[in-house]
Amino acid sequence: MVSAVDPIPGAPPAALAEPTVPVRRGWIALLVAANLGLWMAFFTPLQVLLPQQVERIAPDAKETMLAVVTGAGALAAVLANPLAGALSDRTGGRVAGRRLGRRHLWTAGGALVGALALVLLAQQRTILGVTVVWVAAQVCFNAMLASLTTAVPDRVPVAQRGAVSGWVGIPQPLGLVLGVLLVTTLVTGHAAGYLAVAVAVLVLALPFALFTPDDPLPRAHRPPLSPRALLAAVSPRRHPDFGWAWITRFLIQLGNALGTLYLLYFLTDGVRHPDPDGALLVLILLYTAGLATTTVLAGWLSDRTGWRRVFVVVAGVVIAGAALLLAAAPVWSAVVVAALLLGAGYGVYLSVDAALITQVLPAAADRARDLGVINIANSAPQVLGPAISAPIVVHLGGYPALYGATALVTLLGSVLVLRIRTVR
Repeated sequence: MVSAVDPIPGAPPAALAEPTVPVRRGWIALLVAANLGLWMAFFTPLQVLLPQQVERIAPDAKETMLAVVTGAGALAAVLANPLAGALSDRTGGRVAGRRLGRRHLWTAGGALVGALALVLLAQQRTILGVTVVWVAAQVCFNAMLASLTTAVPDRVPVAQRGAVSGWVGIPQPLGLVLGVLLVTTLVTGHAAGYLAVAVAVLVLALPFALFTPDDPLPRAHRPPLSPRALLAAVSPRRHPDFGWAWITRFLIQLGNALGTLYLLYFLTDGVRHPDPDGALLVLILLYTAGLATTTVLAGWLSDRTGWRRVFVVVAGVVIAGAALLLAAAPVWSAVVVAALLLGAGYGVYLSVDAALITQVLPAAADRARDLGVINIANSAPQVLGPAISAPIVVHLGGYPALYGATALVTLLGSVLVLRIRTVR
């Protein structure tokens, strides 16, 4: 006789089963907090701490050296995310007689070692040292990202994924705002800034790993642990919808990279704002407000209607319209409107596309690896963006051409989502 807690004979284990029980607010809150800590760790060094540190070490070549440091980190992210995801899919064993789940070990381990890397980063006095330790931090935080991203398809039913993805999307811009405020107003000095971010990562991320369920995967159901299996790519021919989802994500994130890289310089040289640094903070706040206004609502509407693709197309049209506004009217009032539109459009995209992608994953046993492949579409544009945008600004028409290209790439990415057939 099978008890209420026993698995049904022949059914997949809980770790691979399609979730059916809605997640509670407490679980969502802990996941949001963990993501907030993660994005603070990503963005605060990139926006404030690394530029300050690099300028102190190499003031006469700060632009080139910062590009070396951040480029190496981005490359590490591209490689580490799918690899950590693949290893997460295969994690098991026991500690003190307790069976381990597949994900929380990577979340907690990434947070702990990543926080240590941030503390060590503050002690570096050479560009080589900064680069090596920042790469180590990127590896750790991308291991966290791989496991946290998988929480939604692991535990959230399809009918709830849009709304939950909306809540999970808010920490991305909020992490930038809170991180910048943390290291510019609450603490002073780059060493104290790195320490503050390290503490924030631990305080925000560890509760999710310690106090939420993480189903273990029986050994018989684990994918084979071999270099070939770990590095195997998803075939777009066998899984075309996954391939189109990757292309869509890549193009829209490339448009985002093109549109944001030179925003400070655009405010200085294009808009000619008297306080470009202060203006940039205002735009970040407006962008975050626009995103927070739409992302949960759009995800909820997508869940209620069952539609995903049309929301992605609408989001792309809104983002492209905002980029065209920047190209046509480089004045402060237009830039303010564009920031709100960009945030609103990206909020819709962030929640609905995240839910859509969870519905085209090829196999439950490889969720983290496959989402790691998707995350390459987030990281790779950060490497390609500078290589594409610099020639456009310098040689091919300046900022109007740059924001026109942003609109074109974003619109193309959103329209291609219609090639996905298995999701409405």
